[in-house]
Amino acid sequence: MTWSMPSETARHDRTWMAFPRAGQTLGTDEASANEAYDAWSTVALAIAEFEPVTMVVDPSERERAANRLGRDIEQREAPLDEFWMRDVGPTFVIDESRPGVLGAVDWIFNGWGAPAWAEWQKSAQLGRFIAEEAGAELVSSLLVNEGGAIHVDGRGTVLATETVQLDPARNPFADKAAVESEFARTIGAQKTVWLPRGLTRDYEDFGTRGHVDMVATMPAPGKVLLHVQSNPEHPDFEVSRSLRSFLETQTDATGEKFDIIDLPAPQAVRDDEGWVDWSYVNHLVVNGGVIACGYGEEKADAIAAEILADAYPGRKVVTIDARPILARGGGIHCITQQQPSTQPEGK
Repeated sequence: MTWSMPSETARHDRTWMAFPRAGQTLGTDEASANEAYDAWSTVALAIAEFEPVTMVVDPSERERAANRLGRDIEQREAPLDEFWMRDVGPTFVIDESRPGVLGAVDWIFNGWGAPAWAEWQKSAQLGRFIAEEAGAELVSSLLVNEGGAIHVDGRGTVLATETVQLDPARNPFADKAAVESEFARTIGAQKTVWLPRGLTRDYEDFGTRGHVDMVATMPAPGKVLLHVQSNPEHPDFEVSRSLRSFLETQTDATGEKFDIIDLPAPQAVRDDEGWVDWSYVNHLVVNGGVIACGYGEEKADAIAAEILADAYPGRKVVTIDARPILARGGGIHCITQQQPSTQPEGK
């Protein structure tokens, strides 16, 4: 078997999500809970304009999900605690030696390194559940990893972060060679580009300690969209500069240097909790479109949408206010997971 993870720009059969339920992420009051329900539902309905969406729903949220999502969103019931589908769900792959075969990599999920606040035991089972629902072959892995911790170009290159896969709370006995070997086996990676770190806020108590999907992605082979913080007061000013300097020294799986495209952060630098990690990099590519994070800043949101439209020619950019999602620890990319088509493009 030769599994490989297609680029997010490849055609999808659907997008998977998980509906919010009671817990740390939802919030402790009715207003906060409704904010989360609204945000997740808005994203799902926006994606449904481009491709099918399947929402995994905890039994406790069956009625609420049905009322908010209606008939446009397919729903599947399963126990869950966390609902960041990019991280708790499987990573879909295809088998290049067997046309039409879909695989689902079931990484070990331990709540982003087993912090005291995290509840993950139920959602850690979603990889197997979704693989069965999708009719995919299960690709089991002993690597603790999350979907938000990797980005691929579909040509053998994967972006990762040293502070995630090599995190002692995730994989205490792993080194780069071991992780790269597992990436080769499960997602077909030929070259791993190890970013040294992620954004500042991601290292606080409720962070992931450096998910790459907040800082960089590859919209096409040889190209990198990079989060850029332009305000010198923000600690990510130096972070983004150092990441750019690092990426300028790197090559992809073909040996070519990257064309780095700056994706500026919005103007806001702080919220009630401290330094923000508001990033336009954390978008989802869908069939014919891009679902982008918005931050209530007309000019900055418009500039980001224009850059994304240029990076993904022929796709319509839809911007959604992502502040309620970012306030809970992630963005639009973090709450979604694409299922690639196993059929050739155009069929």
